[in-house]
Amino acid sequence: MALHPLLTPAFGQADLSNCEQEQIHLAGSIQPHGALLLVRPGDLRIVQASANARRFLGLDREILGLSLTDIPGDLAEAVRPHAASPPETIPLAVRCRIGPRREAFDGLLHRPDGGGLIIELERAGPPIDTAEPVEEALRTILDASSIVSLCDEAASLFKEIIGYDRVMVYRFDDEGHGEVFSERREAHLEPYLGNRYPATDIPHIARRLYERNRIRVLVDVEYQPVPLVPRLSPLTGRELDMSLCFLRSMSPIHIQYLKNMGVGATLVASLMAGGRLWGLIACHNYVPREVHFETRAVCEVLAEAIATRIAALESFAQAQSELSVRRLEQRLIEAIARNGEWRMALFESPQSLLQPLKATGAALLLDGQVLTTGDVPGTQELRSIGAWLDRRPRLPVMATASLGTEEPGFVPMTDVASGLVAAPVSASPGEYLLWFRPERIRTVTWAGDPLKAVVIGDSPSDLSPRRSFAQWHQLVEGTSDPWMPADLTAARLISDTVADVILQFRSVRMLIAADQLKYVQRQVRASDSPVIIADAEGRLLLLNEACKQMLQPGHPVPQSLHDLPQLFSNPGDVRACVQALTDEKRAWRGETGIGRHPDGVRPLLVRADPVFATGQRVLGFVILLTDISERKEAEAARYRFQQGIIDRYGGMNIRLESNSDLTFRNLLAPVVENAQLAALEITDSAETGRIPDMLDSVRTSVTRSAELLEHLIWHAAQAARRDP
Repeated sequence: MALHPLLTPAFGQADLSNCEQEQIHLAGSIQPHGALLLVRPGDLRIVQASANARRFLGLDREILGLSLTDIPGDLAEAVRPHAASPPETIPLAVRCRIGPRREAFDGLLHRPDGGGLIIELERAGPPIDTAEPVEEALRTILDASSIVSLCDEAASLFKEIIGYDRVMVYRFDDEGHGEVFSERREAHLEPYLGNRYPATDIPHIARRLYERNRIRVLVDVEYQPVPLVPRLSPLTGRELDMSLCFLRSMSPIHIQYLKNMGVGATLVASLMAGGRLWGLIACHNYVPREVHFETRAVCEVLAEAIATRIAALESFAQAQSELSVRRLEQRLIEAIARNGEWRMALFESPQSLLQPLKATGAALLLDGQVLTTGDVPGTQELRSIGAWLDRRPRLPVMATASLGTEEPGFVPMTDVASGLVAAPVSASPGEYLLWFRPERIRTVTWAGDPLKAVVIGDSPSDLSPRRSFAQWHQLVEGTSDPWMPADLTAARLISDTVADVILQFRSVRMLIAADQLKYVQRQVRASDSPVIIADAEGRLLLLNEACKQMLQPGHPVPQSLHDLPQLFSNPGDVRACVQALTDEKRAWRGETGIGRHPDGVRPLLVRADPVFATGQRVLGFVILLTDISERKEAEAARYRFQQGIIDRYGGMNIRLESNSDLTFRNLLAPVVENAQLAALEITDSAETGRIPDMLDSVRTSVTRSAELLEHLIWHAAQAARRDP
């Protein structure tokens, strides 16, 4: 949806009431430590330039209207091979010499929205050795075994590489607020570790730019912006899109924000993990500081590797949570087989139910009964929560850290039930698995008072998101510790397992308790999980609607277990398993697929069991079918990913010279290894719906890193040739 022009202030025209929509990518000006040229790719003629370009490049005449071939030096020679197809996502660096004195410059080339070729020029920095330090840093990142240790290493690496006074790894929460998660600083500086910053400190439009332009540098907070001439691009008649420009001016509001902090220069790297902006690496210096291309490229390569490792570690944590849930599921199944009762098995080892969510209490509302463990509200209060949940939209998992805010009538429960996670375990009203956390009265440390963030005056110096960054302590009451995504994943897994066990148990009861047949049958029929129930002779008593929907349209509904093989893609194997189930009373666990379905073969997980009465007499059989399409797709995605990585990077043809090839491959090896580990963890995680997007994110990160490394090494080779 297009934004109304009155709600989208031009760059530099925003105030604190509308800075969320300031068009910061249309800055129309640059920082003065470089020069910008916009040229037509066909004839390399300059149609727009920064006002300082002539002076910065040491030329003796105005450059608008000139061709690059008219500029003394080899700029045209360096640019021409890339003019026809300049990069759109990662600017390409070229080394050139310009002016009467043939001064060395680095030029960064990219194609902006609307056409043309942007050339940003900066004075070339001194040569640096990147290969060995980068390879060592990549190995350090790969070896990190937790998010905390990884972020600590990241802060240390960036502090060592760029030498800024303070380096912070800044992590966003679900509400967009940020927290300084790790920090490395000079000893005389006050610590910011643990400080929180409100989401309003970083507007959404800035966050979107962080996703595109992964490294942003401010050289001097006191700089005077240099305008583009003319203001509008002659190629489009519009403002020049400067989203990928490293020289782009920064918003006056952001500049004032930094001045209020006493910061003189910044470098900020984005951490894109799993397709989302997970956080930032924010580097502050208290005097101006310039960072040349090679160092910026190294920072971007490392930030990509760090973000990929974050995605892997988060996915590993989810996979571990899934493993503990599978152990719980096994205990429940064994309890059914042992004594026909599973509920006590769910609660006999409280930590297996509480620990995956770090909850202090849990309750099961089922069949009009209430079972609990740990610290929970009273029985009547639990029933009230169930009734309240019935009135709300039905969700797979519902979570709140402030139940009293959601429903004032529950405020008296705050001491044990400020935090609630609830998951339905059947299609019937009032049947839920609940987890609780108590109120935790705590002090949150903000960098300044977030409730008094706005001071409006008559000049930019008075436009201040915060004039004081002294720590401000907020007493938080009526809330629990927030539920993390991993907690909600664990809740969904446990509730799905319990729902399956309930369905199986109710199916057994259907065979055992004829007087309750209609009631239980209704429960089973309403289930979203396919179930087949047969009597002792194999005649089908029930094929629920979820199961029928899996059949090929027009296919006759089977009447016996022995009619089932023809439905599946591997009828011979299924026939043998059914035979063993009915004749030998042997449980069947395995994978198969429904064949000749309009959507192709649908992979299924089969759990089939004989149901015994006393004296080993068989009452019948229960078969549960679980659609594992997402899991199979995850496995296929992992194979495609791994094969794609091998195909692309195992023997890739690169345009580097032979003496640079080994360096490139040595640096790329840990990047690829990091990505392959991340792919393993991601595809083993429980969030199957997110797997394709997360793998795409890792694949994009590897491609981006490979391109950055190639640029970096190619640039070093250029510099060596041109600066003997």
